[in-house]
Amino acid sequence: MVWLNSRIEKMVLTAAALGAKNDAKLSKEIGPKHTIGGNTMRQYSALPNRPLRPHTSFHQPCQALPAKVTAEDMAITVMTDFRKTTALTIDPDVSVDAAARVMRRRNVHLLLVVNVENEVMGIITSNDLLGEKTLQCVSARGISRADALVRDIMTPESRLEVISMDDVQHAHVGHVVATLKAKGRQHAAVVDEDASGHQTLRGLFSCSQLTRQLGEPVETIEIAQNFAEISAALKT
Repeated sequence: MVWLNSRIEKMVLTAAALGAKNDAKLSKEIGPKHTIGGNTMRQYSALPNRPLRPHTSFHQPCQALPAKVTAEDMAITVMTDFRKTTALTIDPDVSVDAAARVMRRRNVHLLLVVNVENEVMGIITSNDLLGEKTLQCVSARGISRADALVRDIMTPESRLEVISMDDVQHAHVGHVVATLKAKGRQHAAVVDEDASGHQTLRGLFSCSQLTRQLGEPVETIEIAQNFAEISAALKT
């Protein structure tokens, strides 16, 4: 019995020594503890740093839309959802040439024009930049193209029409195509609306996206309407 007790005592002492050794090792790995606001906190070591290499890009959110759809598929399958991908914006006082560069770089045909509070002031499209709208603005105001600003040719929010997300939820792709053709537009904006009537831009439909997913061109008469819009815009 004495031998057994001695054996157990030795095992306990060995375990205690090993525990102390492991604690010391862990303390060495994580560093000493310090006190902040009366709370004892672990001392963390700095992460290693390295130089940023040339030509480094960055991750961007990308919404996964189905490659192919039919007119009977749900409208949500062709909507660019701003909850899933970043809305591309631009300042109203940027030049139209700078806006064109942003569109080419991001491979888009529409930018939201926003103020410093990120409130939507209007939209500007590639048709605005490349079509008659910019030329008429430059001619009417006697300025060079380099001096033309986004605010000069954008479609202001007061003249934009939007679709409710509640209606989109129950609509089909065919309804979206019919809407764009009826309005003569390349794009249609979608909004969420709360109980107080406040709207938040939720997403966007575009003819180019529909064309890719349907596998056939979706054509509208936007250019014909733009001439009437030019006169209205230049009077504001």
